[in-house]
Amino acid sequence: MSDRTKTDVVRPELSVVFRLLGLLPVLFFIAQAIHYRRIDQLGQMLWMCNIGNLLLAAGLLFEQVILIRAAVLWMIPGLFVWLLYVVFAWGVFFSSTLAHVGGMIVSLIAIRKVRMNREGWLYGLAWFFVMQVLARFFTRTEFNVNVAHSIEAGWQRTFSSYWKFWTALAVLATAIMWALGKLLWKLWPAAEPPETQAEL
Repeated sequence: MSDRTKTDVVRPELSVVFRLLGLLPVLFFIAQAIHYRRIDQLGQMLWMCNIGNLLLAAGLLFEQVILIRAAVLWMIPGLFVWLLYVVFAWGVFFSSTLAHVGGMIVSLIAIRKVRMNREGWLYGLAWFFVMQVLARFFTRTEFNVNVAHSIEAGWQRTFSSYWKFWTALAVLATAIMWALGKLLWKLWPAAEPPETQAEL
């Protein structure tokens, strides 16, 4: 076995369990895809929460810790956004509940095992920018997926242009990722490589 630490790879004795756990977010993603296919809105699948289940599943199934950490970081704010803009506005939908509540539960189980490192928040931030680009180029403007097309309703008086709004959104996303990354690192810190410990 290589000398990689928990920072780099899931512990071997947990690998089978993790691969099985990764099937759950796949099912959550499929349930949402079926729902949006029925109403001809498949572009909605690129919302951070929905596609985050697929990212989480990939991380678990292929033991890619970076993917797990990035997905977990967005599941947390995604749950609150879902409650505010979907549940309170439209009510509870089964597939949506699976994707958000189910995804959150699997995320918390996963992060307790793989832990969070000091740089983990950067993975979440990188994922934000990737999804902004994908949503802007591959989703319908009227969906405004990940707020990648236009100013969110209610903020038009605050921002005179979309790019000012987007800049504020990017700064907010950076702050949230940093704060959540630090919190998760405090709760479940990953083992530091020996050379890092020596420097400290």
